Amino acid sequence: MSDARTEMLGRIRTALGGSAPGPGAEPAAVPRAYRATGEHAAGSPEVLELLVDRLVDYKAHVHRVTAAVLPGLLAELLAPGSVVVPPGLEAAWLSGLAGLEVFTDSRDAPLSAVELDGIDAVVTAARVAVAETGTIVLDGEPDQGRRAISLVPDVHVCVVRTGQVVQTVPEAVRLLDADPGRPLTWISGPSATSDIELDRVEGVHGPRTLHVALVS
Repeated sequence: MSDARTEMLGRIRTALGGSAPGPGAEPAAVPRAYRATGEHAAGSPEVLELLVDRLVDYKAHVHRVTAAVLPGLLAELLAPGSVVVPPGLEAAWLSGLAGLEVFTDSRDAPLSAVELDGIDAVVTAARVAVAETGTIVLDGEPDQGRRAISLVPDVHVCVVRTGQVVQTVPEAVRLLDADPGRPLTWISGPSATSDIELDRVEGVHGPRTLHVALVS
């Protein structure tokens, strides 16, 4: 065994609190000393302000609205053009889109990548948002839809309820762990990448424009 490997395995055993377990023995519990919760409750003013700050820093457009104002905001952001929505999105949210071409994508009747590429925007809900990282997580539920619809159209309008915003990643992971089989999409701002000279390019592998409607 090489010296490097011996040292690496030794560090792992030390971190686990002892020697490697024998055959048939239960593995030692992994210490989890990281912070499991934040100082502020989900949906609190402090958490919401932190999320907005992070999203704006990532070049997302944040709109803080009430449920009554949301349909008008969506109409303003999406017109004129076409939009795709998941089958379980709240119908009231779309009440202002009468003049637009609205497509519904579902697992039973999915649109092709070519069809999605010809649609201007997508509207989804969210499962949870993490304030400290400015991250929104979709988990494929009916109000969020297939992963493809949030990755192909050029504009993504994501509706996040204030009560869905937690402070830390561990809090979000605990919520998501209730349904471990769902596909997850973690979104931190619009799609972007940089080359070796740090020239930022947006829209390379997803929407180049992200609107977040934070609904109270």
